[in-house]
Amino acid sequence: MALISGSVSEATEAERAMFDFVDAYDRAYEAAAARHDLTVAQACVLGRITAPRGMGELADELECDASNITQIISRLETRELVERRPNPADRRSRQITRTITGEALNRAFEASFEFARGAAANLSVEEQDELATLLRKALTGKDRSE
Repeated sequence: MALISGSVSEATEAERAMFDFVDAYDRAYEAAAARHDLTVAQACVLGRITAPRGMGELADELECDASNITQIISRLETRELVERRPNPADRRSRQITRTITGEALNRAFEASFEFARGAAANLSVEEQDELATLLRKALTGKDRSE
């Protein structure tokens, strides 16, 4: 079976613009992660540990297999960026929390990932508000007023 390369249908201008934006965003995110010796997955997971969380909860949120989260957490733990602690509500389970080093690295990563701030700076305040409204509507199908 041969794989079809390229688009199956002609993309609209809006779709092309979204593809271009997402592609540029992904490349910038990957570059920022690499500057901090993180993979994209590690940067993503580290950023989502804002409070103690279970690995299953992270896997559900990221819609990935729990074994993937386990591997990512193990690598972050090896670098002493996160630690596993007993869950105070259920001692049989563990929660993941960022260490002081992990907090500092996450702050540095977030500061170095300037893509969204830079893109937004190209727009007026009114355009930024309009874009936010349109993006939310594109994602949910609803206006802010609904």
